Amino acid sequence: MNAVYPGSFDPVTLGHMDIIHRAANISERLTVAILNNPAKKSMFTVDERIEMLRHACQVLPNVEVVSFRGMLAEFVRGIDSQVVIKGVRNHRDFEYENQMAQFNKMLNSNLETLFLPASTALSLISSSAVKEIATLGGDVSKMIPQNVYNKILQKLSRV
Repeated sequence: MNAVYPGSFDPVTLGHMDIIHRAANISERLTVAILNNPAKKSMFTVDERIEMLRHACQVLPNVEVVSFRGMLAEFVRGIDSQVVIKGVRNHRDFEYENQMAQFNKMLNSNLETLFLPASTALSLISSSAVKEIATLGGDVSKMIPQNVYNKILQKLSRV
């Protein structure tokens, strides 16, 4: 099975990394696909996110990190995959992701979405919470990979 794990990953968290490790264990090839949405205000550029994710995933030989624009359903078809992996932390995530899965299925009838529940210890971590806490001077070192923590410190000029 060749699977795609899409997201903005701004920044990648330990929750994302947990899903990546688990998805890599059940797929032959896992493509971590960073949505390139220029309209969205991000802390990190797409290139910075690719670099951080590639560094964090370097121990996973079957994981590739790329970016994409446009519709996920078309991206998945274009890389000859049929499976999308989505991590869900709570019922709100599930409701939203289930709706997106149904839209994607309408756009690409061969596409299947698999939901992986967040590990309990990581279920509160989100990229937006990490950014908010870090911007306010809080310690996010236990929520993100070390290389990402270093980049956040650099970005916020607190090195």
